[in-house]
Amino acid sequence: MPTRILPAVGDPDAVRSITTLLSQLPDAEPVAPVTDSTQLVDTLARLAAESVDELPEVVIVHERIGPVPALELIREVALRFPAVGVILVTSDPGPGLFQAAMDYGARGLVALPLGYEELASRVQAVAQWSVGVRRHLGSAVDVFTGAGGTVVTVSGAKGGVGATMTAIQLALAAQASGRPTALVDMDLQAGDVASYLDVQFRRSVVDLATITDLSPRVLADAVFRHDTGLALLLAPGEGERGEEVTDRATRQIVSALRARYEVVVLDCGAQLGGAGAAAVEMADSALLVTTPDVVAVRGAKRAVRMWDRLQIRKAEETTVVVNRHTRATEIQPPLIQKITGTAVAATTVPANFKELQGAVDAGRVHELDSRGTVKQALWALAGELGLVRAAEADHRKGGGRFRGGDRGSVGFRRRKDGAG
Repeated sequence: MPTRILPAVGDPDAVRSITTLLSQLPDAEPVAPVTDSTQLVDTLARLAAESVDELPEVVIVHERIGPVPALELIREVALRFPAVGVILVTSDPGPGLFQAAMDYGARGLVALPLGYEELASRVQAVAQWSVGVRRHLGSAVDVFTGAGGTVVTVSGAKGGVGATMTAIQLALAAQASGRPTALVDMDLQAGDVASYLDVQFRRSVVDLATITDLSPRVLADAVFRHDTGLALLLAPGEGERGEEVTDRATRQIVSALRARYEVVVLDCGAQLGGAGAAAVEMADSALLVTTPDVVAVRGAKRAVRMWDRLQIRKAEETTVVVNRHTRATEIQPPLIQKITGTAVAATTVPANFKELQGAVDAGRVHELDSRGTVKQALWALAGELGLVRAAEADHRKGGGRFRGGDRGSVGFRRRKDGAG
């Protein structure tokens, strides 16, 4: 049986060198190379959705792949596609990097410049390991679905525009539709998710920041199980500790959550740090909440441009959610779309804080009246984003819980506070 090999190489010269050598290997079936980390994960997820047997036995990751660093990418592939063997190609094959690559989940390391014998030997060994894993698992191999959960980040154009309320309601809608959901408070210095949900907690996202091997048991110990069924990973009570959550730690935490939950919603607040930037970069859908006023829309435009300059996310891959919308306001969604250059969600959230105030003050926003216009709009937004199961949304639509949720997914690419 031919060995399917998928190269992930961003450098054109390296692509030619690797594909030429791979084509010379006996019983090798090189797949068309991918050029960045996003394309690699998307390709593997698409293949896994068809069948685990469609996944390549070997993935070759070049050290200069981007935008996600090579080791972080290897960790994500190992977590989401455990039956795929990963080889790191590097110009620095020292013992330190070798150990790090193994810790991150690689099955082998090959030095640059590439040599036929070394590459052939390593590919053969990794392919045999992959085939052995699949044979050993037998009929149980279908547990490796690979596609992983959907990750959505919710950021604010500025403080007070409703990002936290939006994130909470999206997560509640997904959980209520039967999809296991995690809600993460990545507003590390000023997170309010615990206050909105009346939660007293001991552990936070900081407790996972220095752990290199996030096993399901370790993750479960840090997660707070809410009465609604939501898995909460909360911001630290001491805001200064938020600096302990690095971009690398964030990538590891998000990858672990994605492998365990069908939906992962992250409240990233209005301030961008390394952790928030990593989350937005990894997200399947990145939402930016704004209100229809000049200051907030300027903030949204500023955030979108900054994300683009930092190569975190392109404007067209970002979706703006308009909160506190009224027909009377001069700034309407089409104008916001033109100003920011982003997509704008078809669902707008009406201005009606009065129906929220009691629940917000009591810290019980999970008990909002399902007949309320704000909750209906936010749950309809969850339906638009594809976060709720369609059958459940249709079933409950008549009862008001998912009213408006039949708009369908808008097909986003990878696609603080108080709403109303």
